Amino acid sequence: MKPRTGFRVFRTVALVLVVLALVAPLLWMIAASFKTNVDIYDSGKSLVFTPTLDNYDTVLQQANYVQFIVNSLWVAFAATALSLLLGVPAAYSMSRFNMRKSALVVLMARVIPGVSLLVPWYYVFSNLRMVGGFSVLILSHMFVSLPLIVYIMMGFFDGLPDELEEAALVDGLTHIGAFRRITLPLSVPGIATAGILSFIFSWNNFMFALVLSGADTKTLPVAIFDFVGYASIDWGGLMAATTVVTLPIMVIALFVQKYIVSGLTAGATKG
Repeated sequence: MKPRTGFRVFRTVALVLVVLALVAPLLWMIAASFKTNVDIYDSGKSLVFTPTLDNYDTVLQQANYVQFIVNSLWVAFAATALSLLLGVPAAYSMSRFNMRKSALVVLMARVIPGVSLLVPWYYVFSNLRMVGGFSVLILSHMFVSLPLIVYIMMGFFDGLPDELEEAALVDGLTHIGAFRRITLPLSVPGIATAGILSFIFSWNNFMFALVLSGADTKTLPVAIFDFVGYASIDWGGLMAATTVVTLPIMVIALFVQKYIVSGLTAGATKG
């Protein structure tokens, strides 16, 4: 009994330390967003301070962050929707017709760092006069989200029983009809998982938007840099802007985490 009790105590302490290490920076960021720059530098006011909403007023009104929020939502939704539209049928075809070579290409595209393609992308899209528009941002985000969706959905389709589609084919349906009427409704948890992860990636993406966006198409992660100057940094505004970027996606992840886990594990077993 003593070894088991000791292990439980050790596990509890380890979990508490890990949670504190992960949560402490987030709590400090949120607290700093309600402080003035003077209070942020004052170590004596780390826990006790007079909160202010001036930083959020700067972010939401003076910095035009509402437009940046709309930009981020549009790019994330468009990239996710187009990736699902293309990725789900592609994953189904690769899974059902054993297109392993194509699956290997998708896996390679998933592994290749997108940052390594930024220079060629910028050269090509600048010659096409597309840099600074929403279309180039959506296409660049799809380069990562599309292989991710295909990779997730292939595992999900592999876990669905073939007998359901075979029965539909015997009843006279084509492969497309069986996919649309049988497989697609059963794959909703996997599609939701892939869509949520794709949206999170697009929302958090920084490097693509930094290089390929324009003044009117900046997304939230890029707009944060407006608070970083050459001579000084507006730490209060920076923390408020970072909170605006971080909290919505954390709330979404908190509410949909069970769907993400169920969707990722649904294809783990066959049948």
